[in-house]
Amino acid sequence: MNLALKDIRHNLGRFLLTCLGLSLLLGIVLAMVGIYRGLILESLGLVRAAGAQVWVVEGDTRGPFAEASRLPGDMREAVAAQWGVAAAGGVSYQNVEAVHRGVTKRLMVVGAEIARPGEALSVVEGRPVLRSHYEAVADRSAGLALGEQIKLGRYLFTVVGLTRNLVASGGDPVVFITLRDAQKLQFDLTPAAARREVVRSGGASGTIDTVNAIVVRLLPGIDPKRFAQDIVRWKHLAALTQDDQEAVLSRSVIDRARRQIGLFTTLLLCVSTVIIGLIIYTMTIDKKKSIATLKLIGAPDRHIVGLIVQQALAMGVISFLAGAALISAGQAYFPRRVVLQPEDAASLFGIVLVVCLIASALGVRTALRIDPASALAG
Repeated sequence: MNLALKDIRHNLGRFLLTCLGLSLLLGIVLAMVGIYRGLILESLGLVRAAGAQVWVVEGDTRGPFAEASRLPGDMREAVAAQWGVAAAGGVSYQNVEAVHRGVTKRLMVVGAEIARPGEALSVVEGRPVLRSHYEAVADRSAGLALGEQIKLGRYLFTVVGLTRNLVASGGDPVVFITLRDAQKLQFDLTPAAARREVVRSGGASGTIDTVNAIVVRLLPGIDPKRFAQDIVRWKHLAALTQDDQEAVLSRSVIDRARRQIGLFTTLLLCVSTVIIGLIIYTMTIDKKKSIATLKLIGAPDRHIVGLIVQQALAMGVISFLAGAALISAGQAYFPRRVVLQPEDAASLFGIVLVVCLIASALGVRTALRIDPASALAG
């Protein structure tokens, strides 16, 4: 006879209700891990979308994603002339708020040169930007349709292509336009402000040919690290390989979010341990007379310990599976991307089993201290 199964059947309603509450808690833990994975993929997605091997940025900076970086646009020609360069392109990044259909949308606008590194590569619907002005490729999460127009700044752009799962580290959908349009969007002043600036500067006008970075693709066989070192040495600029740029994002830019999510996950696991421990302890107290009777008729301690441990493990397994199913069904409705990986689920499942064993210790200790003679009490 399986004592744990017998006791669960006797208190099935309370056991299932407890599993339901615990499954919500474990589902949140799994969701936090998935949100962190999604945050990493979203942050790296924009960097990888450039298709670059080396990022050339302003000297003594770590690139446009970590801090401000501004370079003259004609620096691209100087970089492209370096030996080993297959292609180079200037890019700019800026956050823009646009009102569309009465809703304010926050977008990450990427300016890139046509047919050069930095433009949108993974267009899943429509086509890339082909005209020099007023065309855009937007991510589907922006809620824009092909052929639709959106006003960015003082200009109307027509959406000619769509990408998928391409957002900035802050979750803003990415919109690609030409570099010249992006520079106008960033530096052009309103007519009144432009007249004031002309009067203030005595008629001189500053250049708007500025980029945030120059992305470089190398010829086969060229070492990106060696090329970056040569740029730093001879051009007095900063240069990062693709791996360096991804490391800056994953370890620096989103490090605070990673630590915060890790802290919340740890706290939730601690809360789960306490809850399971209290529930098992309560269930043990409720069975105090039954356990005393088992001891009185000669049942070995290992059967009593097995009763409590099996109930704790059953509670953990059922709750974890229910929580995982709940999060898998609802992950598409989260405002940020949730990525559930099998290895993360397996690791969390192992942690849950350990938590259940630890939580059952209080119930086991209580059961072993029950006096068999108490079964004869009234």
